[in-house]
Amino acid sequence: MSIADVIAGTRTAVAADSAAASATFRVRHELVGPTEVHARTGSGHRVTIDEPPVLGGANAAPNPVEYALTAIGSCQAITYRFWAEQLGIAFDTLSIDVEGDLDVRGFFGIDPTVRPGYQEIRVTARVSGPETPERYEELQRAVDEHCPVLDMFANPVPVSLQLEVV
Repeated sequence: MSIADVIAGTRTAVAADSAAASATFRVRHELVGPTEVHARTGSGHRVTIDEPPVLGGANAAPNPVEYALTAIGSCQAITYRFWAEQLGIAFDTLSIDVEGDLDVRGFFGIDPTVRPGYQEIRVTARVSGPETPERYEELQRAVDEHCPVLDMFANPVPVSLQLEVV
């Protein structure tokens, strides 16, 4: 199935029933080592998360903040593909570089004025192809407006937290 078919099918399904636009994603995480976590997504994928030795881990896998950068970069790439299709913009190559600055004083509680998350994230998209720079800028605007993970980073998302003692 092509991206164009996916877009057309989704538009048709949502037009017929707006409830078809809603989805809930789930991931279950279990701590299996000092900092190693095994996660299983609702779609059945397994992911390992760990910290580097400097943070007490064995570096068995990327750490959570690296996965966050992975999420935004991969979502940008996928959103470029979808919106290029919708706007009729061709490209030959696309790469996304993402880097973020994090100050561990927030995580360790050393300085309460430092947030524990990223202080800044920089995303660079590199595209080549037959279109004009203006067309690629149009594509970038559409991507930045519609990328779900970018939206979660750029705008507050309500988060409910609870503890169950079993």
